[in-house]
Amino acid sequence: MDSLRESSGRIVNLTEKIFSHSSSVTCRAAFGGVVVDNEAFLKLTADATAMASGFEIADMFPSSRIIGALSWTKRRLKEMRWELDVILDNVIDQHRRNRVENELGNSEFGSEDLVDVFLRVKEEGKLQFPIDKDNIKAVLHDVFVAGTDTSAGTIDWTMTELLRHPQVMAKAQAEVRQALKGNSTEQNDIVRNLKYLKLVIKEALRLHPPIPMLYRASKEEHMMNGYTIPAGEKVTINIWAMHRDPRYWKDPEMFKPERFENQSLDFVGGDHYHFLPFGAGKRMCPGITYGLANVEFTLSQLLYNFDWVLPTGVRAEDLDMTENNGLTAARKHNLSVVVTPYN
Repeated sequence: MDSLRESSGRIVNLTEKIFSHSSSVTCRAAFGGVVVDNEAFLKLTADATAMASGFEIADMFPSSRIIGALSWTKRRLKEMRWELDVILDNVIDQHRRNRVENELGNSEFGSEDLVDVFLRVKEEGKLQFPIDKDNIKAVLHDVFVAGTDTSAGTIDWTMTELLRHPQVMAKAQAEVRQALKGNSTEQNDIVRNLKYLKLVIKEALRLHPPIPMLYRASKEEHMMNGYTIPAGEKVTINIWAMHRDPRYWKDPEMFKPERFENQSLDFVGGDHYHFLPFGAGKRMCPGITYGLANVEFTLSQLLYNFDWVLPTGVRAEDLDMTENNGLTAARKHNLSVVVTPYN
């Protein structure tokens, strides 16, 4: 927030600011604070995610060892994994030393962070299956990637849609500013009850689901629309298309938060499973509560503390809405805005 205030009246790259904020929040939740090699860690994670979600010819011939061995992408991903391992090893080792030296957790506030919890559970040995350092590193990496890219992308898309629809922006800001005015404490409880902001977020998730395609495998044989899906077959679920299906959504291409106003539609799909921004079933996103809280609180602060307009000469209808190709459907081009502190 301070960096935005310092940029008052100037054009800022909001996409970069949002990603930096989300990564910082996730680091503090998982590691207790920003990692020592933070810039290298962020770059490695972003590059690895981009490469893993891009086209790779070796994936077309998974049984060919020769093509796999010649793949530059796979070799580079292995190198990145080693580099990430070194950084995460240092994080875990530092946590171990801190736990030996004092009884407090490693977070900035003295409580346990995610690494502390894993180390404590590992030491207690009460799980039915043992966990080792590699297990901890794998989960930490997944938590960081899932907690950063998806939240940042959702916030970025929501701000983009609000800038394209000034009347919605004004209504959301009015709600937030009325609710938070004069309330310096217990803001989390207030944010959880911002009804219109929740509608705005739902509509942004409908048009721009964080993970547009879900990849699953059939546990048993099924018949669907005359087609047989064998057990073990890989299945791709097109969430993006489902969220724009005119059979279930009126004016599906339009941004209308009010469409959710008189619906009891939650985040598990409804009767027709036509709204699945977090997936569904056993493999539904386990971070839904954390992710929504992060998105709601960040947006409430952005809307409460600042006024937002597009740079001179840029019209709302001219904003590039192209999505990036990859596991997460972030904006292809960064969002630039002019920010002015409110009050």
